[in-house]
Amino acid sequence: MNDYTEAFYGHITKMLDDIYRGEDNKITEVSAAMAGCIMNGGNVFVFGPGHAGIVTEDFFYRAGGLAVINPLFNPCLAPTIRPITLSTDTEVLPGFATNVLKESPLKAGDFLLIHSVAARNPIVVEMAIKAREMGILVGAIISEKFAHSVTSKDPSGKMLYEVVDEKLIIDNHGDIGDSSIDIGMKQRAVSTSSITGTFIVANIVLNICKILQENHVEPPVFASSNIDGGAEINDRLLKEYKDHIFYM
Repeated sequence: MNDYTEAFYGHITKMLDDIYRGEDNKITEVSAAMAGCIMNGGNVFVFGPGHAGIVTEDFFYRAGGLAVINPLFNPCLAPTIRPITLSTDTEVLPGFATNVLKESPLKAGDFLLIHSVAARNPIVVEMAIKAREMGILVGAIISEKFAHSVTSKDPSGKMLYEVVDEKLIIDNHGDIGDSSIDIGMKQRAVSTSSITGTFIVANIVLNICKILQENHVEPPVFASSNIDGGAEINDRLLKEYKDHIFYM
């Protein structure tokens, strides 16, 4: 180990501890809203543009995850697009979020969780505004410190945290600019939002499982397809919840 990696270890473990101790109520609120949506026959979706979408990928169709979590993807917003700068350009394009929603299966009574660290671009602000107009409940994962250090790029002048119910906003306790470690340059190194975001959604999954069990509902948790019997468990879940799954 060197001093940079030691600094990162100390920094990221403190961030996770701050989330665990400081965001428990918010994570519980979001989890309860999502669990309620599931039990009431609604559908749950997760969205994040660019690298924020890594958390979306970690949230669905994987061992230990819930079968009823649906990703909201668009190829123009994915890190796989070439040139990659197109994803950055698309995030600030007014009207694009409205089209993404129109092409999605989201409807009134559903839940949409948006992951956006800076919380400033039209893709997330417009999406939250339009989704709420459609009767969709919206939650968010942001960096409060980062988001409050910048201004909106949306034509409305609003930030994501201004158009989402405050009790459904989870702070990832991230740094301004997302990069975290001082290496003697103006720009810091190593982002943290993928790690903290994954930690947050893991806690959401566990909270939802607990709430479902308390209401006598078996959580639809995927098994690993690489264990004996895992594929059979997953096939059963995909069939049982087919009306609430939109990634097949």
